[in-house]
Order: sequence, then structure tokens, then C-alpha cells
Amino acid sequence: MSELKLALEVPRWTWQCYTEHLGLVLGLSSVASVQRLIVVNWTAQIPHGAALASEVVVLAARIALVVAVWRIAMRDRTLRLSAGRAFARNHWRSLLWQGAFLGAAYLAFEILAEDALSKLLPESARQTYLAILLFLKNPTVIALTFLWWIGVVRQVFRTKPARVACTASTP
Repeated sequence: MSELKLALEVPRWTWQCYTEHLGLVLGLSSVASVQRLIVVNWTAQIPHGAALASEVVVLAARIALVVAVWRIAMRDRTLRLSAGRAFARNHWRSLLWQGAFLGAAYLAFEILAEDALSKLLPESARQTYLAILLFLKNPTVIALTFLWWIGVVRQVFRTKPARVACTASTP
């Protein structure tokens, strides 16, 4: 199996897991989406304590998402450090591909969409643009990144044969 093909197993699994558990992902991600839309768009009107408390709620929702997806992804799986070492030794090129994929996503959605594009907008539109962008990024880019990292761990440290499915019945 080529290293690129091996690396592509992770985004394929990520997308399948995302679509199979869309309600869970959207439900927990919507907490951050709504919070970002409100706090970023109306920063001056929100008391500091309320903004801080909302950040804690967002953190809790993100942790709940990671824990829930981790439990789904790792059900009936055994992860071994020795498997991870062997994977890194034998498939380090695949890990470089993973880094390139995630780096490209960061470049597109953080550097270009959030930073560069916002500078092209008039000052009066930037805050609203950022609020809407963050509203959209939470259930998509951010959630997919969490799932992707879980997929990388799942692939690297697995001791059972690889399968793409995210469901518990076909790990």
C-alpha cells in the first residue's frame, strides 16, 4: 500500500464518522457556533464575566465532542504504544502526508479565510464577517479537525486490521 493511500484512510474515516454521527457533531459544535456568533459580533455589549463563562461552556462542549467521538472510534479497539512506534518507523511518510493535509487545511481556513480575507473587507464588516466565519467553522472545520486527529491516533496505534467504518459494529 502506498503511503499516500495509507494517509488518505484517515480523512476517509473522518468524513464517514462525521456523516454517520452528524447529529452528535452538529449538536455539540453548535454550542461554540452560537457562542462565537454572539460574543464576536457583540463584544462590547457582553459583560466580561458572561463572555468568560461562555468560553468555559464552549470548552466543555468541545471536550464532550472529543470524548464521545473517541468512545465511538475506539470501541472494540486495542491501542498499543508498540503499534504506534512500528507505524511511525514503517510509515513515517504517511504521517508526513497527514501533516501536509492538516497544514493545507490550516492555511486555507485560518490564514486565508480568517486572516487574509478579513483584511480585504472594510473595517466595518470585519467583525460580522469573523462572527459568521467562526459560526460556520465550528461544526465543519473545527469538528472535522478533532475527528481527523482521533482518526490519526486510531490508525497509528491500532492493533486490529484497518477498516474505514466509524460505527461500533465495524471498527
